[in-house]
Amino acid sequence: MTNMLLADWNTTFDLAPFDAISDADFAPAFDTALAQARAEVMAIAENSAPPSFANTIEALEASGKGLDRVLSVFYTLAGADSNPKRQELQREFAPKLAAYSSELYGNKALFARIESLWAARDTLDLTPEEARLLMLTHRGFRRSGAALTGDEEARMRQIMARLAELGTAFTQNLLADEAGWHMELAEADLEGLPDFLVDAARSAGREKGLEQPVITLSRSLIVPFLQFSPRRDLRKKAYESWVSRGAMGGETDNREVAAEILRLRAERAALLGYESFAAYKLETEMAKTPEAVRDLLMAVWEPAKAQAERDAARLTEMMQADGINGELEPWDWRYYAEKRRQAEHDLEEAALKPYLSLEGMIAAAFGCANRLFGLEFRALDVALYHPDCRAWEVTRNGSHVAVFIGDYFARGSKRSGAWCSAMRGQAKRPAVQGPVVINVCNFAKGDPALLSYDDARTLFHEFGHALHQMLSDVNYESISGTSVARDFVELPSQLYEHWLEVPEVLERYATHVTTGEAMPRELLDKLLKAANFDQGFQTVEYVASALVDLAFHEGEAPADIMTKQLEILDNLGMPRAITMRHASPHFAHVFSGDGYSSGYYSYMWSEVMDADAFASFEEAGGAFDVERAKALESHILSRGGSEDAETLYLKFRGRTPGVAALLKGRGLAA
Repeated sequence: MTNMLLADWNTTFDLAPFDAISDADFAPAFDTALAQARAEVMAIAENSAPPSFANTIEALEASGKGLDRVLSVFYTLAGADSNPKRQELQREFAPKLAAYSSELYGNKALFARIESLWAARDTLDLTPEEARLLMLTHRGFRRSGAALTGDEEARMRQIMARLAELGTAFTQNLLADEAGWHMELAEADLEGLPDFLVDAARSAGREKGLEQPVITLSRSLIVPFLQFSPRRDLRKKAYESWVSRGAMGGETDNREVAAEILRLRAERAALLGYESFAAYKLETEMAKTPEAVRDLLMAVWEPAKAQAERDAARLTEMMQADGINGELEPWDWRYYAEKRRQAEHDLEEAALKPYLSLEGMIAAAFGCANRLFGLEFRALDVALYHPDCRAWEVTRNGSHVAVFIGDYFARGSKRSGAWCSAMRGQAKRPAVQGPVVINVCNFAKGDPALLSYDDARTLFHEFGHALHQMLSDVNYESISGTSVARDFVELPSQLYEHWLEVPEVLERYATHVTTGEAMPRELLDKLLKAANFDQGFQTVEYVASALVDLAFHEGEAPADIMTKQLEILDNLGMPRAITMRHASPHFAHVFSGDGYSSGYYSYMWSEVMDADAFASFEEAGGAFDVERAKALESHILSRGGSEDAETLYLKFRGRTPGVAALLKGRGLAA
């Protein structure tokens, strides 16, 4: 039988034929595609013709497309719809891919060709984008150890292979802990919970084959449970399980996995001549140095901590008024913060939810994209990897732009969090290809599905990433879309969140799921006035995570990550009733791969820019100012990594922003 992963896809927009692909296809397709990629690289390295941009750099860009296609399908499924076979394949593929990467960057003949082009770059008559691709290719090879030889080169290969294995293990351990825990609720335990949460808990129970409602470790279930359950004992049980993910003991414990990752990263950086892994990692980011990152985080930490401590005192008073003596605990914060929000802003999340349907918020995200960039969305009837997935063709002025796929609901086979990925990136060379972009979220399933305001913000955030992919307009896929500095990649996503707060957007799309009536103006005003509520808490839990990430990678790797984590938080004076947003054993951003290692700060670095960028719309003609939207697309969304991130921002805004707009936006300014 034909292995569709290796065949031509005669499908709508060349989408993967998920209904014709089985798990048994992946291993043989992977081995075939990997061998082909190796052969393509060797052909470039052994080319007898003198090196040129076309026969070396552009040829490298064109290599490995078959392997990319196999892996895009596989890793889409492995992240969003895992099963034991796919997890086994992940463990099998990881060291093989690490070995291939080491072979690629360790190919001395290939590196010699790239070096000769780099040395002669001023004589090659390259376009700015070609010059950028040459620089990135040369830099990538050097930073991957291409100049290493002998024992150092061999050790680097060992390190990269082991890191690939450990990253996969970390992810799978976390998924196992998340899928393996739930708390059944008796009917009496539902007292005080809003209807939307009860419905979601019953749906989660049915998914597990149970008659009782359950709370799982999905954020969309456990956070509202912590907000609304009057049962302090159950809140404590749920909270302690939530923050213990990856540290529950046994085979899925991630503590030693993370410690070994840190040791190997430190050794990797030393082999490459850097004083720390943080110094190595930040060299290519906008921040450039660990010192610049720390300066930003500490500028935000102090006012955020001060606000959190004032809030903690108020919540403690409320708790003691309920007859509970002692200290405010982490499992108390959200419950009393919700009570405080109701008291001070007369705003109940249960009253908001009927106006924040999933369908309405998808329409809102699409509607804003239409007004800003002229994009239109048409539902597609195509085979996808799970019944919950939906697809749309994205067009502009009747021309195809992209395919967008949404996978919105939590399930046991999906890793936690939310993300955007491209199954196929935009490119013009060596062949024209339109992007296929996926947003994956973990919203609680319901009939109909209702979102919290935080969920709605997540939807807009991930769609901002999707726009960065879909509106890309460069020649080469490796610098298209979100292929930018890590501390720049969150700018489009966080910027897009601002449109959710535009009153006319909520007036149009936040309609009651039953009556269809618009959100009452009074409720809308309360929502917007409460936008900065509890920002002390939210900022502290985020910045603490970012500072721990940075400290882990700045010096010698800690022998015990939990001891080191506690030491860092103690030195910061971490408020006792707040914990890190991501404790180290489940800090997937940092330990599932290198993506956000030494880079979790990047959300805040980007927030400095997104606050300033949205202000430019407000200073012009408003949130939907035509000229500002054109500038955003022209200088940022369409350019990918074809220019330096700072250059792109300066072209869009004309200046570099400071931290003041961020503090004001979070309500933390003095």
